[in-house]
Amino acid sequence: MKNGATRKDVFDYVANQYGTEPEYLWASNPDYAVLRRQDTGKWYGIIMNVPRNKLGLHGDGIVDILDISDSFARELLLQQEGFVPCYHLNKTHWIGVLLDGTVDKNLLCELIDESYGFVGKTKRN
Repeated sequence: MKNGATRKDVFDYVANQYGTEPEYLWASNPDYAVLRRQDTGKWYGIIMNVPRNKLGLHGDGIVDILDISDSFARELLLQQEGFVPCYHLNKTHWIGVLLDGTVDKNLLCELIDESYGFVGKTKRN
């Protein structure tokens, strides 16, 4: 059985690794959580709960997804189970990761680290 990642795993990891607390910015989507770098103010991830059919997935219901920045391995990841085109942000530089236990926690942590690094290039004014 895979050691698959969930929303809670992401929140635990980013809190321990980066001191990030999720930000809930939208009253209309109270479960959408932004992950923001403290030093630059830039987002390195957003967790959303999205209807499966909006992601091109089979079945009914809603699934948690993490959009993260990943332009390097994007095409390879999209060929694997648990990865979908970005739902909310730029589809060229971001990718969606299902948080339904499909994607291994260790891989997800590596991808979060890459996203954190990608968006850390410049400081907020």
